[in-house]
Order: sequence, then C-alpha cells, then structure tokens
Amino acid sequence: MNKKQKNVLFRIIVSTVLIISVSVLCELVELPVFVKVICYLVPYFVIGYDILKKAWKGILNRQVFDENFLMAVATIGAVLLGEFKEGVAVMLFYQIGELFQSCAVGKSRKSIAALMDIRPDYANVLVDGKLTKVEPDDVEIGTEIIVNPGERVPIDGVIVEGNTTLNTSALTGESVPREALLGDEVISGCINMTGTITVKTSKEFGDSTVAKILDLVENSSMKKSRSENFITRFAKYYTPAVCYGALALAVLPPVVNMLFGNGAQWQVWIIRALTFLVISCPCALVISIPLSFFGGIGCASANGILVKGSNYLEALADTKYIVFDKTGTLTKGVFEVSGQFAADGFTKEELLYYAAYAESGSSHPISLSLKNAFGRELNLENVRDITEIAGHGVSTVVDGKTVFAGNARLMEKEHIKITEQHDGGTVVYVAVDGVYAGCITISDVVKPASKNAIAKLKENGIKQTIMLTGDAKRTADKVAAEIGVDVVKSELLPADKVTEVENLLEMKGKKENLAFVGDGINDAPVLSRADIGIAMGALGSDAAIEAADIVLMDDNPEKISLAMKISVKTLGIVRQNIVLALVVKAVCLILGAFGIANMWIAIFADVGVMVLAVLNATRALRIKTA
Repeated sequence: MNKKQKNVLFRIIVSTVLIISVSVLCELVELPVFVKVICYLVPYFVIGYDILKKAWKGILNRQVFDENFLMAVATIGAVLLGEFKEGVAVMLFYQIGELFQSCAVGKSRKSIAALMDIRPDYANVLVDGKLTKVEPDDVEIGTEIIVNPGERVPIDGVIVEGNTTLNTSALTGESVPREALLGDEVISGCINMTGTITVKTSKEFGDSTVAKILDLVENSSMKKSRSENFITRFAKYYTPAVCYGALALAVLPPVVNMLFGNGAQWQVWIIRALTFLVISCPCALVISIPLSFFGGIGCASANGILVKGSNYLEALADTKYIVFDKTGTLTKGVFEVSGQFAADGFTKEELLYYAAYAESGSSHPISLSLKNAFGRELNLENVRDITEIAGHGVSTVVDGKTVFAGNARLMEKEHIKITEQHDGGTVVYVAVDGVYAGCITISDVVKPASKNAIAKLKENGIKQTIMLTGDAKRTADKVAAEIGVDVVKSELLPADKVTEVENLLEMKGKKENLAFVGDGINDAPVLSRADIGIAMGALGSDAAIEAADIVLMDDNPEKISLAMKISVKTLGIVRQNIVLALVVKAVCLILGAFGIANMWIAIFADVGVMVLAVLNATRALRIKTA
C-alpha cells in the first residue's frame, strides 16, 4: 500500500470503530436527536470529507454528475431524513470499495512494472581511468560503456571487447539465454549474465530500445478500445439521466398522491430516490473495463508481445485474415545452401569448392552462404583474376582453371548449356573451363515455428493466411507448401504488396479485421495500411517499434495466436463485467423504485458489484498462455 491508501485504510478503521460505538451507545441510551446527529456526523466526516470536497469542486467546475456527486447527495439526504446509520454506512462501504479498487489497480501496475522492469539505473563509463556510474541520459553516442555480469545493458550498442550470455526474457518472454560475441549488436534492457563486456553506444538513451518499449507500455492506455469509449460515452449520459430519474422518483409520486387526495409520503419516496442514486453509481463499469484491458496488455507484455493500445488488443479478436511477408517473418532471413546438383564428371565436393573460391572476394549474403557451406578456410593463393560481371555473377581463375559462377544469364552469355535440375531457391550455376559443373541452390531458412504458427492460427478461426513476397514463384510456392499458407503471391514489388492488401481489405467483411505481419522495416507502408500491423524482427529494429501496432519481441510467429488468445480472453472478461454490472443494477433499480430494495441492498449493488468486477478484471493479468 502507498501512503494515500494507508491513510484511507486508517480512516476506514477509525470510522468503523466510531459507527459501532455510536450504534451500541444509541441502543443502550436514549439520546436526543441533535446529539445522535452529532455522534453520527463525526464518523461521516472522517470517512467522507474527501468525497464531499470532490463533489463540491465538481459543482464549482460545472462537472456535476459523477460518482462523488451521487454519493454526496445520497448520504446527505439519508442523514437529513434521519437514516443516520445507513447514510454513514453508504459512505463507509463506498470508500472500502474505492480502496479495494485502488489496491487492485496498483497491483496490476506493479505486476506490469515487474514484468517490464527493464529501465537501467546507470551506465558504467571510464572517467580518468576510473569506472564511474552516470545517468544513461548523459551518455553520448560513440561512448564506450562497461557492462558487468548481473547488470542491465543500459543503451543500445556494439560489443567491442569481451563475450557473454544475455538474458532477454524481459524483452522477449523467453527464458533461453542468447550468446553475444565480439562485434554483435546488443540492445538495452537485456541482463548480462556471464562475462564483462565493453559496448560502444550506437544511440542516445532516449532513442534506445528500452526507452521506446517503456514509452509504448506507459502510453498504451491512451488508445482506448471501442468498449472503453462506449463506457465513457455511456457514463456521460447515464449519470445525469439517473440523477434526473431519482429527482422524478422523489417528486412525482408524492405530487400524484396529493392530486388523488392521498398522503404525499415525501420521506418514503425521497428515501427510495436516494437508494436509487446509490444503486445507479457506474463505478463497476468505469473502473473494471479499463482495468481488464490494462491487465490483458500486461499479460501480453510478459510474453514478449507489446500492444500499443487496448483498441489493437480488442481488434485482434475480430481478425480473420492474416497476411505475411516472407523474408524475416516466416523465414529467418538467413541464406543457407539447400541443395547441390553436380553435373556428370564433377562431384558435389568439387562443385562447392569451385563455387566457394569463385565467390571468395565477395561479402554478399549468397557468397557468404557458399563459403560457410564449404566449411574450410580458403587459401587465397589458389584464386586470382576475380572479375565481377554486373547482373550476372563472377569469373575467376581457380587452380589455373577458368571458373564462372552466377545466374542462368551468365551461362547463356558464355554459351554454356545448363540443366534446370534443382529444388528451387536462388540458383548459382558453375562452369569450369567452359564445361557445366552443376548448380547450387541457396534458400532462406524457414523458421522452425512457422508451420506450427499457421496451424494454430487456423485453429483460432483465421479464415485465410496469405504470403506476399518479392521472391521468385518457385521459391515462394515451396515455402508456402512447407508451412501450410493458403494463398501465396510472389514476385511483388513493395507497391504491389500495398495493392494486394487493399484488395483484401475490400474483400473482407465489415466486422472482420485484416492483420499484416512484416519485419517492420521495408514493410512499413503495408503495416500502416492494414487494420492491425504486427512487426516481427523487433529486437534492435526501431522501424518495427515505430510502424506497427503490435510488436513481437522474439521474432516468433507463434506469438500471434497467443496474442489472439489473450485478446479473446480479455474481451470475455470485459463482457462478463458489463453484463454483471448492468443486470444487477437494473434489477436493484427496479426493486428500489418499488421500495423493495433498501439502502443495504443499494450498497451491495454499488460497492459489492464493483468489488466483484474488479476481482474479475484482475484475472486478465493471469491468463493462461500455455
């Protein structure tokens, strides 16, 4: 409990003791009315002075109709009508409910703060040969900082000295540590587990990954869901309506009775009107619905899923179409040799040998994949006269033999006949002294989780999964068949992807949403055009965090179905609270109008329902994700 909550608890205890004491005293001794009023007003002001103060400020600011006004009118009216105990009890139980709600919200915030406890307190910088702790905000780009085992990486940068293991669980939700070697990029928020490393900062703290993530979580409440906006509008009209309804209930029946020559019974109808006011307080709805979404966003954050607002969490539940980029989303974006097809007279080993040496002077990803597949250190004395042929490949001399390595156009240019025997992917054709030696296929590696991710999405009710890629049709079809995507569109330019998404948006139903999943860098136009943009490859990618509505921090496409599960469960809790609050209040309002419900039932309809709704809302933080 914070200081304010402890103060309220102390007032509740004091007020409760005073109410019990006064009630016992009134039972034992017949006190004059004015003495009884004074005795009950003491605990009333102890517990309710802040509510009365807020109600008065609301009246002065012309913002009259809120829960403070309802409580003030109901309790003051009860006291004036001689219902001393009931009037004080309403204020007491209202404050108990408010304290309970405050503690629940605080617990939710602490849970999220603990899950996202990634803000670094300091950075270690060498000053005059001594290690000094400085504020991360004060560290300039290019500064070398020391990160010891057990400390958080304070700012994004590159390791210039040392190797270590990083715990990224606060960012990704994954407990498996990640190796970080010399030259690797590291991002702020990770915990250094093993060795001391020196990191050269590449960003200022305000632009670092940890700062952006914290900003997203802290500001997620700014983007409200339809449910929250509905409740805001509902409360705006509902509270004045019930106030005028209570006034009508207090005045019209007595007037009608008088017209028909009966007793007016003012006190009876005023008490019913005050009971009506207590029952009608909309606290359960106003508090529990935002708290439910806050809990759902917190649960998602704990699992490495950053949701920028409750509107996006809500929209996920209605998503029926998911469009994927291929490279870096369903695949790793890392090229590896996937097949070797040697021609007659050559072995696979010879084919790879000539290809690796031919590409020895290039740092292109395809060249690197060939050299990695060769697996041995290249003796550069074996190769000479490397010439790059733009748009075709390379020519070189390896062990005295002229070697061409490149695409089919290169072979055609050199009048070398090739065969089309390969398994798809990017193809590198090799010729030695004018003789076709074979081809090597290089493919982007499919993520192990992609196939399972597509299957889970279909289990969750996704109508269609679509893959858009700029790759060749044969390569795209192979990946789509491997992971189970329904529709694949290949050989697309970035503008073509936007067009395809536009067509899908026109095709889908009005109450159906379309999500696009991309790497957040080259897919920014499509991410912003879709109903929901989901960024993959977020570790270290500023564009992913900026462009998308939802960010998956560990590149795992399976997290999409998990996010949808959290969305559906959160919306279920929201609907439960709406139904609970409206049904109980509607029943009690009718009973109160007919004089069946007294002030104690009114207390349950207000405080009791609010407590139940808040308890239910906190379940969103503990949604089972396994």
